[in-house]
Amino acid sequence: MTPASDPPAPGHVWAHVGQPFTPPAARPDGTHYDFIVIGAGRMGSLLTLALTRAVPQTRLLLIEQGGLPNEEGHTILAPGLWTTAHLGPDQHAAAHASRALIEELGQPTPRPHITLHTHPAPGSVPTADALEGHPDSLALIDPGVLTHATTDPHALAYRPGTLALNATQTAIRAGAHLMLNTRAAPHPAGVVTAERLTVTNTHQIITHETHTLRARHVILATGADAPTQAEHHLGIHTRHARAYQQTPHLNAPSTPTSPTLHAAGLTLNPQHGAYTLHPAIHHRDPHGYAPTGGHLTGVPTGLRRETLEDLVALMDALPILATPALHLGRSLSDISGSWVALPHGNPHAPPTHEPLDPHTTLLLGGPHADTLGPHTAQALAQQLAQHLAGT
Repeated sequence: MTPASDPPAPGHVWAHVGQPFTPPAARPDGTHYDFIVIGAGRMGSLLTLALTRAVPQTRLLLIEQGGLPNEEGHTILAPGLWTTAHLGPDQHAAAHASRALIEELGQPTPRPHITLHTHPAPGSVPTADALEGHPDSLALIDPGVLTHATTDPHALAYRPGTLALNATQTAIRAGAHLMLNTRAAPHPAGVVTAERLTVTNTHQIITHETHTLRARHVILATGADAPTQAEHHLGIHTRHARAYQQTPHLNAPSTPTSPTLHAAGLTLNPQHGAYTLHPAIHHRDPHGYAPTGGHLTGVPTGLRRETLEDLVALMDALPILATPALHLGRSLSDISGSWVALPHGNPHAPPTHEPLDPHTTLLLGGPHADTLGPHTAQALAQQLAQHLAGT
């Protein structure tokens, strides 16, 4: 084994099936790796980096079904907002630990976060005063309805996809291995089947080859799909759930210094000179739910009915929502959206991890992953490092 004092050799990246893959020689206990992390969203990527730091020289393989970052999961569409505005005091330490990693890897920019209220709240000031330096933002709302505002001047904006990419690249430089375009499934006793995917001339995705790998510990970090995969492949039922969240576009002007606005669960996130809306998640979607667009005054839209109802209810407070600036779309495909994991089925629950069996752990981000996810990944890495040291 390479002495711990020597810098680790960079890990390998297998991006496509044209790059031959041969598993490392199995140890006497039959394992090929110390850790296999399934899923290279921000939670899986951050965990991979944290493990390389907690266990130098570890044998670690990160497997992702798509590319890096994956454009089909929630990581790309997540708000990317760090703020303590909606956290309890007992969560602030974890949030600040997360902030340190975000500042290292996420390339954040300062962006005030302003929560709007219909009545005075602790620490609030009149809305017109809070938005005095942001006339474009003030024009979006009715300060006669949203009369008061509280500001988090220390908030940050960042891209979760950039965070995941930089975390993974840093982990690879520290010796972690990455396999892309590979569908992986966990099985009991730390066994993972890895199907390397390719595309035929007729654009069909097929399995090119399958490898059976074994690790001392497997971490399932596939976001909203993880609870279903745990049940299907391991036979373990969890109380976790998921919900489909859409992120409609609001064509109202914003600037690089425009604050993030939050009212009644709706977040208006300044992006690309306009706004991306992040509606509230009220509850889990039932098993088997298929997202569909709703109707507004008989006209089909791309927004699901629950989201439409929330936006209609806010039109008095946010008159901009009642104008053509709100992009409704005509079908579901016109509105960006993704499945969001709900730890314990609760839209307000923080990120979490839990053992599924002696060799497998589930890692979930969810709605608070922007602010608390990096700390949760670090905490799990420390726990797994201690467990590995004791075996």
